[in-house]
Amino acid sequence: MSRQDEDEQTNETGRPVSAGEPAVPLQRLEVTGATDGDIIDAELVPADPSLPAATPDGIAGAGPRYLVTQHTMLGPGQLPPLADARPPWTDADFRLSEEDVADLEEEDLAENTRINRDSTVRAFEAWCATQDPPRLAYPCTTATYTAYGLHLIRRGKAGEFKPDSVGQYMSRIYNWQPVDLRPDPSRIKGRIRAWKKTWTQAGGTVDRSAAVTLEYNLRIIAAIDESTNIGKRDAFLAALAYSNLHREMELADQLNKRIRVYDTGLLVTTAVSKTDQAGRGSSRFIEDREDLQLVRRARAWRAVLKDLGAAGPDDPLFRALTRGGNLVTYPADRKRGNRMRPGSLNERLQHLAEQAGVPYIDDKKVTSHSWRAGANTDLAEAGVPLAERNIAGRWADGSHTADTVYDRRHGVGKRDPLQQVPLYGSQAKMPRFIPET
Repeated sequence: MSRQDEDEQTNETGRPVSAGEPAVPLQRLEVTGATDGDIIDAELVPADPSLPAATPDGIAGAGPRYLVTQHTMLGPGQLPPLADARPPWTDADFRLSEEDVADLEEEDLAENTRINRDSTVRAFEAWCATQDPPRLAYPCTTATYTAYGLHLIRRGKAGEFKPDSVGQYMSRIYNWQPVDLRPDPSRIKGRIRAWKKTWTQAGGTVDRSAAVTLEYNLRIIAAIDESTNIGKRDAFLAALAYSNLHREMELADQLNKRIRVYDTGLLVTTAVSKTDQAGRGSSRFIEDREDLQLVRRARAWRAVLKDLGAAGPDDPLFRALTRGGNLVTYPADRKRGNRMRPGSLNERLQHLAEQAGVPYIDDKKVTSHSWRAGANTDLAEAGVPLAERNIAGRWADGSHTADTVYDRRHGVGKRDPLQQVPLYGSQAKMPRFIPET
């Protein structure tokens, strides 16, 4: 053997192998469209009989093809799953009955949620249609989703939207997309966060409705003529909205059977809420008070419902009335049946506040949420712990929303933690300093 042969050998691919380097046998060859003697793609792998040999597609006698991804984990001697392996589905496994299809076509979102979603989706579809070339809105790509979000941010910076509003719009569009084809929202969420930071630093503030605290609620109720059917409904509505920290949807969906009236108070069951979409329900006993007079007002309104023939257990608790105090009739195919729209209740409560001369409190507009915020504010001022307020207001366990969003004190408020620190120089409470020796 020559000196070169002693110093350098070649392996099966023709690549030189340095002296002392073990030759790696060629175990797998991928060939596509090669002529005799041409190697298109070759891979050197250890001689391990437990690994399946890869074979070219379309070659007669090719062995099985395996599916391996970054998540595949194999035990000793275990083979990957076959690439073409599928569950033994038949045509029947993909079919729905006509009844199933009809049930799925029913709306599964709350009415106000659906209205907001549809409005947002229409705006997104219109934007996609006006692009050159037009973009596909459903399902949309991550690029389309991100481009539209940036478009809204630019409009927001011009004064049309606020960061939280754009965040809500993008969330609705994301949830509207098919689950398995949803876009990646991470980049646009990051841009919204960055914008909100600079927007806040520049003086931007989040709009919050006013807090109808007990003082204001009593003022609103006092302006109601409770001698009429409408007045009896409105007085009970305002008293209950505050006492049970209700959302407008909860009030609109409440049924007669879920309000049990006792001499000492009301047992109120809220079947479904924003934080209880599964409908587990939440019951709370509310003691009667001399100022709100929940029991008297509940009984007065129930007597009206009985006279109107609308006091059945499954009938809505609050009904729309004509100017004469009779029931408003709805079309038989109305989706909400005889229940009032949440928006109608909001408008009614706003009307009551305006009637009492308080459409705004502390320069904030009164809305149906004001009663919820007002009750929580009063509870916080009275020192009720957050955990108890979460239960009363049906916030999620451990949530801080009651403190960060719904605590809206008037003026300077009543509590200052610094007041718990004694005045400096007070002999009775001055700390005693003992010099070191």
